[in-house]
Amino acid sequence: MSATAETIRSGRTALGIELGSTRIKACLIDADTHEVLATGFHDWENRFEDRLWTYSLDAVWTGLQEAYAGLVADAHDRYGIRPDTFGAIGVSAMMHGYLPFDRSGELLVPFRTWRNTNTGVAAQELTDLLGVNIPLRWSIAHLRQAQLDAEPHVGDVRFFTTLAGYVHWQLTGRRVLGVGDASGMFPIDSTTRDYDQALIERYDAHTGGDLRAMLPEALVAGHEAGSLTAAGAALLDPTGVLQPGIPFCPPEGDAGTGMVATNAVSPRTGNVSAGTSIFAMVVLERPLAEVHHELDLVTTPAGDAVAMVHCNNGASELAAWVGMFARFAEASGMPRSADAVFETLFREALDGEPDAGGLLAYNHLAGEPIAGTDEGRPLFVRTPDSRFTLANVMRAQLYGVFGTLALGMQVLADEGVTIERMFAHGGIFRTAGVAQRFLAGALNAPVAVGDTASEGGAWGIAVLAAFLTADRSLADHLADRVFADAGVRIAEPLPDDVAGYAAYLDRYRAGLAVEAAAVAAL
Repeated sequence: MSATAETIRSGRTALGIELGSTRIKACLIDADTHEVLATGFHDWENRFEDRLWTYSLDAVWTGLQEAYAGLVADAHDRYGIRPDTFGAIGVSAMMHGYLPFDRSGELLVPFRTWRNTNTGVAAQELTDLLGVNIPLRWSIAHLRQAQLDAEPHVGDVRFFTTLAGYVHWQLTGRRVLGVGDASGMFPIDSTTRDYDQALIERYDAHTGGDLRAMLPEALVAGHEAGSLTAAGAALLDPTGVLQPGIPFCPPEGDAGTGMVATNAVSPRTGNVSAGTSIFAMVVLERPLAEVHHELDLVTTPAGDAVAMVHCNNGASELAAWVGMFARFAEASGMPRSADAVFETLFREALDGEPDAGGLLAYNHLAGEPIAGTDEGRPLFVRTPDSRFTLANVMRAQLYGVFGTLALGMQVLADEGVTIERMFAHGGIFRTAGVAQRFLAGALNAPVAVGDTASEGGAWGIAVLAAFLTADRSLADHLADRVFADAGVRIAEPLPDDVAGYAAYLDRYRAGLAVEAAAVAAL
């Protein structure tokens, strides 16, 4: 305990902060061993205002301060010390979205998150113009849609960024992004590990603008990206204890930190990150043959090309069903913790039929571009001959989390992309051997879950912060220093699960017409 306290006191640590869709988390690690020393968190929710998903900037700072204060309190409770410095800090957040600022640094419109699907016209125009898939949630699609809609603020935009880029800017004064997060704003050239200059010129010729001047500088992992200013220290820690001058790594998106957290930054590896959204990242050995609307081309934090299957809807609908059963237990006079209810229901799903007994679940709380819908309508569908049991219901709900993802991954398989192993992380994988097994069946590939799976991106960005002092490639650093002795559990795809999920997915694909009808009718 005293040795750990000395590690914290002397700043031989790295602090990672991630602003996820439902939780802001701070994670302190030992910079040498990468062991988690303390954590803090703040729960928050997006708001649907004026038909757009958003978070207020006040909520950003309130949440960051609470998460940081929780981490400090946790460190004090465990080791009797309140940290006032760190070896390095990293900030991560949900990718994409739109935060435009004027010349004086004032936000021009409320933060538009990745979840918004109002950018269809712009996304299609840019995909045709640039010859690469530009998804609805990308920052450049948001900017272009605002231009096409002649929104009053567009003439005043001098700079736009992501949520991670905004927080980093306020803490350090630097307008930069990690290249992985930048790749969700505008396409990256993996040879230069910077924005694709030819595509920028094509965009400028089409719009008459100067796009590069408006984008944050893109930096690869391992580059120092500024240091904590006095004003930034006061923003993060209003008590005044935190000292300025701490170096920062480039701010990254949740996709990049998920890749780091699962050691999935080398070709033929990939990862699945499950939360409010769910997405898969697969590091490519070669360019894709065609443009596919189901696949984004982004990069690792080191700038290597990645195919991304991003789904707007992840585990939120599953959590709502679990919450209903938790309330039933409470109303019955037998209250159970949320973790206990999740584990009970997940274990029950193991007894379900391989195809979920003919049941079908759509987790679409928001629009889902891969599925062709621009609004969400969660649905649970069965036919008179379906086997309506608790085990099948829960298996269908868990299968539904992976439904749209599986559609996109099939496109990647059709491109001939080989995956040796998928790594998974997120709270849904905390119950060992359930969601992991079903995902292996859905992808027909081995799925690995590590001991840090539930720590997720906050741990991943802390690892990137510690990487500032490394003298090797990110892939080698992760393999040799971070994951050399890491515990990993691997689920091989079971034949019955593979066949059962294939049958479920056929039903899921056919039932998208029902989902579309629900959007139109309700």
